[in-house]
Amino acid sequence: QVQLVESGGGLVQAGGSLRLSCAASTRIFNRYAMGWFRHAPGKEREFVAAISRIGGSTDYTDSVKDRFTISGDNAKNTVYLQMNRLKPEDTAVYYCAAAESPFRPAAPISTPLEYNYWGQGTQVTVSS
Repeated sequence: QVQLVESGGGLVQAGGSLRLSCAASTRIFNRYAMGWFRHAPGKEREFVAAISRIGGSTDYTDSVKDRFTISGDNAKNTVYLQMNRLKPEDTAVYYCAAAESPFRPAAPISTPLEYNYWGQGTQVTVSS
């Protein structure tokens, strides 16, 4: 199993940027597909971004495409979510998740039920 710790959330103005970090307690490369989800008040938990277990492909929800980038640093066992041109509707608690993915093909995972481990979340608030 793996423990995940998010950091980097905060309060920013619309149009600003934040970089969220998800530090894993063990190696994630070629073991876990990694994803970011968010939960805003009055809404269901929403998929944001995911990266395959070998980092070869990514996936994003339409509302963040061209603004957010998911990436990983294998040496640090850390996954990042770079968020640019933030909008008030991006306000939510952001969660990092890991999905055990030992089989081929390596692909990003967008469904929360496929994730086995979750971080505690970090608040992102975007003011207008």
